[in-house]
Amino acid sequence: MTPITILSVVVGYFALLLLISYFTGRKADNKGFFVGNKQSPWYVVAFGMVGASLSGVTFISVPGWVKSIDFTYMQMVLGYMLGYIVVANILLPLYYKLNLTSIYTYLDGRFGRTSYKTGASFFLLSRTIGASFRLFLMANVLQITVFDTWGVPFAVTVVITILLIWLYTFKGGIKTIVWTDTLQTLFMLLAVGVSIFLIMDKLNLNISGLTSMIGESEYSQVFVFDDWQSKQNFFKQFFTGAFITIVMTGLDQDMMQKNLSCKNLGEAKKNMYWYGFAFIPANLLFLILGALLLIFAQHEGIPIPERGDDLFPLLATQHLGPVVSLFFLVGLMAAAYSSADSALTSLTTSFTVDILDADEGDEARTRKLRRRSHLLFSALLLVVIMIFRAINDDSVIAAIFTVAGYTYGPLLGLYAFGLFTKLQVKDKLVPVIAIFSPVICYILKDNSMDWFGITIGFELLMINGALTFFGLWGISLKNK
Repeated sequence: MTPITILSVVVGYFALLLLISYFTGRKADNKGFFVGNKQSPWYVVAFGMVGASLSGVTFISVPGWVKSIDFTYMQMVLGYMLGYIVVANILLPLYYKLNLTSIYTYLDGRFGRTSYKTGASFFLLSRTIGASFRLFLMANVLQITVFDTWGVPFAVTVVITILLIWLYTFKGGIKTIVWTDTLQTLFMLLAVGVSIFLIMDKLNLNISGLTSMIGESEYSQVFVFDDWQSKQNFFKQFFTGAFITIVMTGLDQDMMQKNLSCKNLGEAKKNMYWYGFAFIPANLLFLILGALLLIFAQHEGIPIPERGDDLFPLLATQHLGPVVSLFFLVGLMAAAYSSADSALTSLTTSFTVDILDADEGDEARTRKLRRRSHLLFSALLLVVIMIFRAINDDSVIAAIFTVAGYTYGPLLGLYAFGLFTKLQVKDKLVPVIAIFSPVICYILKDNSMDWFGITIGFELLMINGALTFFGLWGISLKNK
C-alpha cells in the first residue's frame, strides 16, 4: 500500500471513533467517565473486553509463537477460564458490595492508607509502561510505513497518535470506551479471519483441508504433560493462566472499570463468563493464523524470520497482497488502540480517585482534577514512548516491559491476604514488602537454573504473590 492509502485508512478509522465519541460523550459527567453511569450492556462490555485484552503485542506476537511453542499457548488460555470464574465469584461481588469506582479503594478499608496508595501506585506504574509500549509499536509501524517517506519526525507521529486517543476519550471516558472497544474488537477479529481465509485460498484449502494440514504439521502439539522442566508444561501453563487472569483482569483497574459499568452484579458476572468463553476461540484463531503463515512461507520458499514477531508483519505487507496488508493495518490499529484508550481512561480514573483523593460528590472539582489527570497521563505516555525510542534496544525494552509485569505480584499478595485472612498489618511497612518481593523474584528467575536446575517462566507471578503474602504475614498484627 502507498503512504497515502495508509494515511487515508488511519484518518477514516479515527473519524469513526470520534463519531462514536461524539454521540456517547455528549452528556457524560464524572460518573459517566468513571463507570459509564452503570448503564453499559453486559454483552457489549464482554465483546469489547476481548479486544482490550488482545493488544497490539498479542496481534503480532501470538501468531509468531507457533514457530517456537506450537499450540501449547492454549494450555494457558484454558487456565484463563478458571481465572475468570474466580474473578466473577470472588472479586466482582466484593467490588459491587463496596460500590467502588477504583478497585484499590478496598485496600484502604482493609489495611490502611499506605497500603491503598501502594496498590494504586503499582497499577499506575505497570499500566503506564504497558500502554506506552503498545503505543510505541503502533507509532513505529506508522512511522516506517507513512511518515518516514514524508520526513515527519517520530515525535510528531507520537503526538498525533496520542492526541487522537485523547480526543475521543477525554469527555466520555469509559462510557465511550465500552462502544469503541466493541468496534475495535470486531475489526481485529475480522482482520484475523480475512487473513486466514485468503491464505487458505492461496493454498487451495477448505476447512477440512486446513484442519488436516495443521494437524499433520510440526506445529500441532497442544499439551505437554511429561516434561516438568519445560516452560510449556501443562500444569505450569494452566495455573499460571488462571493467576494471570486473576491479577491482570480482576486486580486491574483497566479491565474492572468496564465490568463496574454494568447495571448490576448479575450482569457483570454474565459479562465475565461470556468474555472468558469468547477468549478461547479468539486466541485459537491467532494460533491457526500463525500455523498457516508458517506453512505458507514454507510452501512459497520464503525465509522464515528469526524473530517470531516479524512473521505476520513481513508476510502481510510483502507477500500476501494488498487486501491482507490493508486488514493487517486495520487489525493492528484496533488491537493497539483498544488497549491504549482504556488504559488512558483507567490511569486517569485511578490517579484522580486514588492519588488525588477526588470527592465524587464535588462534581466541579472532580471534573477539573479528572481532566488535568487525563492530560497529564497523555503527556506521560508521550514521554515514555520517546524514552523507548531513545533506548532503541529490543533487549532493554523487553526487560523494562518484564519488570512492569512483576508489579502485579504484590497486588495478588495484597488481595489474597486481605480476602483469605482476618489479620491486620503494619500499614507503613507494606511498601517495603511490595518492593522487595519483585526484587527477590527477579534474583530467583535470573539464577534459577544455576541454583535449582530449573527454568522459571510465567509461574513467577505466583511466586511473587506468595512472597508478598508471607511478607504481609510477617508484619501482621492480631485483629482486636
